[in-house]
Formats: sequence, C-alpha cells, structure tokens
Amino acid sequence: MKKYKIQKAPFIVPTNDGKIIREHNGLATDGNKEISIAHMIAPPGWSEPFQTPEFEEYTLIIRGKKQFIIEGETIILNAGESIKIQKNTRVQYANPFSEECEYIAICRPAFSLDLVHREEL
Repeated sequence: MKKYKIQKAPFIVPTNDGKIIREHNGLATDGNKEISIAHMIAPPGWSEPFQTPEFEEYTLIIRGKKQFIIEGETIILNAGESIKIQKNTRVQYANPFSEECEYIAICRPAFSLDLVHREEL
C-alpha cells in the first residue's frame, strides 16, 4: 500500500458569489477533520460576512491581492505574502480590488460550516 495520495480531482465547493473553491484535502474531499487545503480564486468585488472560526487559517496569496479585516484592523496582502490567523478571531475576507485574487487557504482543524460561525448580513 502506498503511503501517499496524489490529488488530481479536488472537490469543487458550490458557491453563489463567484468564488472558485477547490478543496484538495479536508472534510469534503477525503473526510480529513484535522486539516483542509484549498485553492481559491476570488473575483473582483467579492467579500464574505464576518466570521469567528474555531480553526486557524493560513493564507498564501499567489496572484492579485486580498483584504482582511481582523478585529477592526484592515490588512492587505499581495502576491507572495502570507498570513496566519488564530482561531476564535473575528475576521472578514474580501477582494474589493479590480483584479481577481488567487490564493491557497489551509485550515487547522479542517474548515467546517459548523466551526466557521459566519455572521448574518
């Protein structure tokens, strides 16, 4: 038995906001509760509601830039930059810019709707 698995068919998470989410490892793809790894593309003008997740989230920007509002502080990351956000931190993710943003997101434990705690708009 091989001690590795190559992911060639990530799970495409359905969205209604134009964001493309391809989960390579995590609950939806392989049932892994410990970590999720996703390749994402956020279109220009995209944003999510504020949330206070019960997981750490690491983000690595590949192309474009992304805005984070973390407990009232606005931070903008550019391609090649990364950030780690501690669990139980109130955050909003957005791409208010004119070009799409491509990035990798890693959540520990894995992303789950039960753990993200999104605020109502």
